[in-house]
Amino acid sequence: MKRILVTRFSAMGDVAMVASVLKEFQAQHMDTEIIMVSRKLFKAFFEHIPRVIFHTIDPKVKHRGIEGLFRLFQELRAYKPDFVADLHNNLRSNVLNKLFAWRGYPVRILDKGRAAKKELIRKRNKILKPLRPMTECYADVFRQFGFAMDLSHHLQKEPRLIPNGLLGLLASDQIKIGVAPFAQHPYKVFDLESMEQVIQYLSENNYTVFLFGGGTKEKEIGEEWRKKYAGVQNTIGQFSLRQELDIIAHLDLMISMDSAGMHMASLMGTRCVSIWGATHPFAGFLGYGQSLEDCIQVEHPNRPSSIYGNKPCDCDGVEAIDLVTSGMVIQHINKICG
Repeated sequence: MKRILVTRFSAMGDVAMVASVLKEFQAQHMDTEIIMVSRKLFKAFFEHIPRVIFHTIDPKVKHRGIEGLFRLFQELRAYKPDFVADLHNNLRSNVLNKLFAWRGYPVRILDKGRAAKKELIRKRNKILKPLRPMTECYADVFRQFGFAMDLSHHLQKEPRLIPNGLLGLLASDQIKIGVAPFAQHPYKVFDLESMEQVIQYLSENNYTVFLFGGGTKEKEIGEEWRKKYAGVQNTIGQFSLRQELDIIAHLDLMISMDSAGMHMASLMGTRCVSIWGATHPFAGFLGYGQSLEDCIQVEHPNRPSSIYGNKPCDCDGVEAIDLVTSGMVIQHINKICG
């Protein structure tokens, strides 16, 4: 059994993408065991992948600073890995890489393709072309060790149990649609009034809607929508991440920003309609197995302005995400479910 140490600490969507890759990798290599190093919250992404041992990094307390990273190195070294695959390529992971390399372990590091990404988002002489999908970039790290790997880029429905109390809703014949209307950065968030119009339409047309997200403010917004519209269920703050994945696995469709909701849908094999503004699917972060045809966006010469959505994208006085209308989203849902 060959043992591979894999590091990817954040963000949630990126870790979910790694899980999609590891699921296929483990299916193709029955003689491998993976030590996945990430934050405690993300353990749920890997629980159904065979031969994966999850090791938690605690960067704020136990593994803080150089001393904490050396402590983490000692913990990980005890697994006696054959290979070290860095799928993050940040300051913390590079410190670990140097420690492992110093001890003679073979280390390979993710190529983030920074130069091509800069060409995609720069204001002048922008080169708008699809970049290598990040899932393939993750797979490249394993290929460098000599592992053959062929990613299908197809959605594979994940069989999951239905959480307690939701059997009647998730086992019904009614079309079930998830909505993840929030994102870490504001320039990736679809106008909430427009999203409410979408939710109102779904409610009035007898769809069952499940709202996803995190945070106190988001939970309050979800509760307002739940009270206003029939058939709307608010999961925010009500279920664990594992249970949210269980719910998403039973959905017919997901509606999400360019955010973790899309990548969680991919991991569960659920089709996702994604809404894009300052970012662009050409940057390589489209959900694994999702289709470019399900990306709702309005092309403009200024798009994209950002890889991660942390910078505004002014499109003739309008923020890029605000070019998308509720009618465009509803029309696409009808095309799929109507």
